[in-house]
Amino acid sequence: MAGAGRAEPKRDRPWIIRTYAGHSSPAESNALYRRNLAKGQTGLSVAFDLPTQTGYDPDHALARGEVGRVGVPIAHLGDMRRLFDGIPLARMNTSMTINATAMWLLALYQVVAEEQGADPAELAGTTQNDIIKEYLSRGTYVFPPGPSLRLITDLIAYTVAELPRWNPINICSYHLQEAGATPVQELAYSMCTAIAVLDAVAAARGIPVGRADAVRAGAVRAGADRGELERADSEWMGEVCGRISFFVNAGERFVEEMCKMRAFTALWDELLTSRYGVREPAQRRFRYGVQVNSLGLTEAQPENNIIRIVLEALGVTLSKDARCRALQLPAWNEALGLPRPWDQQWSLRIQQILAHETDLLEYDDLFAGSVVVEKRVDQLVAAARAEIDRVQEMGGAVAAVESGYMKSQLVTSQAARRARIESGEDVVVGVNRFTETEPNPLLADLSAAIQTVDPALEEATRAELAAWRAARDDRVVTEALLGLRTAAGTDANLVPATLACARAGVTTGEWGDTLREVFGEYRAPTGVGEATVAGGGGAALDELRARVARTGSELGRPVKMLVGKPGLDGHSNGAEQIALRARDAGFEVVYQGIRLTPAQIVAGAVEEDVHVVGLSVLSGSHLDLVPQVLTGLGAAGAGEIPVIVGGIIPAADADELARLGVAAVFTPKDYELTAIIRGILDVVRAANKLDQ
Repeated sequence: MAGAGRAEPKRDRPWIIRTYAGHSSPAESNALYRRNLAKGQTGLSVAFDLPTQTGYDPDHALARGEVGRVGVPIAHLGDMRRLFDGIPLARMNTSMTINATAMWLLALYQVVAEEQGADPAELAGTTQNDIIKEYLSRGTYVFPPGPSLRLITDLIAYTVAELPRWNPINICSYHLQEAGATPVQELAYSMCTAIAVLDAVAAARGIPVGRADAVRAGAVRAGADRGELERADSEWMGEVCGRISFFVNAGERFVEEMCKMRAFTALWDELLTSRYGVREPAQRRFRYGVQVNSLGLTEAQPENNIIRIVLEALGVTLSKDARCRALQLPAWNEALGLPRPWDQQWSLRIQQILAHETDLLEYDDLFAGSVVVEKRVDQLVAAARAEIDRVQEMGGAVAAVESGYMKSQLVTSQAARRARIESGEDVVVGVNRFTETEPNPLLADLSAAIQTVDPALEEATRAELAAWRAARDDRVVTEALLGLRTAAGTDANLVPATLACARAGVTTGEWGDTLREVFGEYRAPTGVGEATVAGGGGAALDELRARVARTGSELGRPVKMLVGKPGLDGHSNGAEQIALRARDAGFEVVYQGIRLTPAQIVAGAVEEDVHVVGLSVLSGSHLDLVPQVLTGLGAAGAGEIPVIVGGIIPAADADELARLGVAAVFTPKDYELTAIIRGILDVVRAANKLDQ
C-alpha cells in the first residue's frame, strides 16, 4: 500500500562489543586499542602476557621467550600509563583477563585513572580474578588456594566499598569448556566456584550462610538491634552478589549453548535466594560476558572458522532472556598464530552486523514457552544440581581442586571428546570429514597470515625495566614492599598496601615475590593419573599397543616418555591428552605438568632415564625454549634422547626446530592421538636403531 512502511519496533541496546587484544609492548597494544575503538568497538578487553599473569618481571629466567607473546607485558606503573595513553578510563568499560595478579593490575589501573583525573567511583569494568578455574584449566595460578581466595575476597570487599561500578570477579567457565567440560560440568563447577568465593566473603564479614534470612548464629554486636544486623548483612551480601559477573564459553552447538545460559540464570537465582538471602531481583540477575569457543577453531581449512564463530555468537545473542552483556569473538586464524589487526577487525564487524544490520534486538525472547528449550534447560539444571551436590559433599570447590577430582573429570571429558572426533562420531568439517579443499588465498603468504612479535622487543622491555628501577626512589619502594609483607601476615585487606606499592614504583615481579615469600607457591594436581580412558580405541590402538609392547621387549624395559611444558604456558589440554593416550598405548609416562624450566625438564629426563621427551608449547615461545632443552640434554650427556614438540608452530618454525635436532613436530592439524603416539614410537625405534 502506498505510504505503508515497515514498523520500527524499539531496539534493545547492543551488548558491549569487545576484542580480546594485547601483544608485544604497551605502546603497540595502545595503538591497537585506539584503532579498534575508532572502528566502533565499545569496550576494551586486555590480554596480558604470561609473565604478567604469573607475577614475574620480564627479566626473570622463567619469562624468557614469553614477554609480549600472548598479551601485553605490564611490569610497573609506567607500562600501564603507556597502555592507556590517550584513552579516558573514566569513560571506558575495561575487561582485564587477569587472575593471580588481579589485585596488582587493578591497582595499577586505578592509579593511572587517578592520574588522568578520574574518580575511582567512575571506573567501570571487570577483573577476571577467578583462580579456581586456573587450577583446573589455564594454569596461571601462583599461590595456594587459601591465600588465593583471600586475594579474591579482599578485592571484592574493596571494590564494593570504593569502586561501585567495577565487577571484582568474572567467574569463568570459558576455560573449563576449553579443558573439556561438558555443559553440565561447566554449570556445576562455575556454581561451586561461586559458592567458594561467596562463602569466603561472608565468612570474612562474619555472616552465616545457608539460610534465606541470613540470621546471625552468634551474639549480636553491642548496641545493635538483631533485626538491623540481619538487614545490614542481607543488604551487604546483596550488593556483593549483584557485583559478581560470569565469563562464559559458547560452542557451536548453539541451541544447547543457549539452553545452558538459561540454566545458568535459573541456578544463579536459586543459589542467591536460598544460600545468601538476596532479596532484590536486580541483584540476582545473571550477568555474563562471552568469548566464543576458540578450542573448536581449526588449523585445517581455517576459513571455516568464520561460520563457526558466527554460530557461536548466535547462541548467546538470539535469546533476549539469556543474552550476554558483553561479547568478544576470536579471529579466524587463531589456530595458526597471533591474529593481525585486519583479522580482529573481521571479528569486530561480525558483532556489528549482528547488532546493527539484523533485527535481532527488536523482539522479545524468541524461545519463551518452547517445550524443547524448557525440557533441555530442566535437564541441564537437574544434572548440574547433582554435580554441585557431589562437589559440596567433598568439601566444596577448593577441596575438589586439592583432591584432583574436578581436574580428572575434565581430563576424562576431554579424552571422550577427542575419541569421538577420532572415530568420526563428532564431525569436524575439514579435519575428519570433507577434507578436500582448494588452495586458500588467505594463506598464500604464510609468513604474512599471522601477526609476529619482534624478538628484539623482549630485550627492549628488559632495558626499559632496568631504567625504571634506576629512576625510582628505592627507599619508598622498600617501605611499600615492607608494608605489603606486613599486611600479608595479618588479616588486613591487601588492596591499600598494593595501591601503595603501585604508586611507589614497585614492579610486578617484586609484588609477586613478596607474596610468594609469605604465602608460598603451589602446584595443582594434573588430573592425568586419576583420569579414565574413554573407549577402547579400536583396531588401530590395539595394533599400537602390540607394537609398543614389542618395542619394550626389544629395549629390555617399557618404553618411557617424559611429557612437560617449558616456560609459563599453562594451557595443558594437549599435553594431558598425549600423556593419557601414550599411557593407554602401553608407554610408561612421566607427566611433569606445566611451568617448567628447561633445566627441570632435562633433569627429569636424565633422572627418569626416558626414551623420548615430549614438549608442549602453545605460547609461541618454542624457538626460545626448545633449543635450551636440546642444549641441556647434550650438556648432561643425554643428547641421544630424542625430543618431539607439539603446539601452534608455523611451518617455517617447524623446519627450524628440525634443523636444530627436534625429531618430530606436531600441530593442531594432527588431531589423531593414536597416529601421534605411533609417530612418537617411530622416533624411539629410530633413535635406538631397532628397525635396521
